[in-house]
Amino acid sequence: MSQFRRDPITGRWIIVDITEPKTPETFELHPQTKKGGVCPFCPGNEHMTPPEIEAIRHGNSAPNTPGWMVRVVSNKFPALRIEGNLDRRGIGVYDMCNGVGAHEVIIETPDHYKDLADLSQGEIRNVIFKFRSRSLDLEKDARFRYILIFKNHGAQAGASLEHTHTQLVALPIVPKRVQEELKGAEIYFNYKERCVFCDMIAQEQEDKIRIVSENQNFIAFCPFVPRFAFETWILPKMHDQHFKSIDDRRVDDMAGILKDVLVRIKKVLNDPPYNFIIHTAPIRDGRNEEFHWHLEIMPKLVSVAGFEWGSGFYINPTAPEVAAKYLKDAGI
Repeated sequence: MSQFRRDPITGRWIIVDITEPKTPETFELHPQTKKGGVCPFCPGNEHMTPPEIEAIRHGNSAPNTPGWMVRVVSNKFPALRIEGNLDRRGIGVYDMCNGVGAHEVIIETPDHYKDLADLSQGEIRNVIFKFRSRSLDLEKDARFRYILIFKNHGAQAGASLEHTHTQLVALPIVPKRVQEELKGAEIYFNYKERCVFCDMIAQEQEDKIRIVSENQNFIAFCPFVPRFAFETWILPKMHDQHFKSIDDRRVDDMAGILKDVLVRIKKVLNDPPYNFIIHTAPIRDGRNEEFHWHLEIMPKLVSVAGFEWGSGFYINPTAPEVAAKYLKDAGI
């Protein structure tokens, strides 16, 4: 029998199979393959990307040349452009504004054939440092209200280039999904005078059956109400609404747990396509003390179809208790 479960943050319901859950071997899993060829993100091809914004480099190598470890450039085909004014306006009942924003790419390694899971903890730490530094820089622009950091791994997850990278988009509007979480966290806090995310951490530490990994500053678990099979969240144990506030010590622990979880997902699910998204509070809104930033990893194992689009319910064929056991027992 399936089970309805309600998300305590957004109020969204999902349907999860708890009696005959799909296990890793029952999914049609095909590892991501890299064909190589001419790649604009590889060393020596720096002229194929827009000019370098930031980089972590060996020695005194010059910008836009080889010798980098992590490199940040503008997206060559940006969803939004940084030039211009918002010019908010309306036509009757319809609202609009110009497509102003920033769209950047964080190239995580010069090695074309490595994925984020293959990098060392120190290399992933450098990537996270760039997430933080770009967030802090872009928030200075008064036009922007939200910094969205996300990764598409594999063509099925939306990656257009196979060289591993993450994207950052600065938005003049707070996304609807974020607004739902902010509102849900506020309602929960007003009712219980506690952070819903902190309560989730405490509940997972008490139940223990959905925890995948844990270190001094972070915890990773398959959430009780997962939209997708093997969905995994990483949360800082210390309450903080803004990712940008992460200090150097916690960056190291974040790098460690992110690598650990991605290696487990890669091993158990045969390197599936996935997306991850960092959920953080808006830039200039000081009213969100109830929010708790976190990272959500969503493997692409099943398709979202008519029932999900029509009802708003997600059907998850693998209970999070089952998913967490497979990931925790991966033996890495």
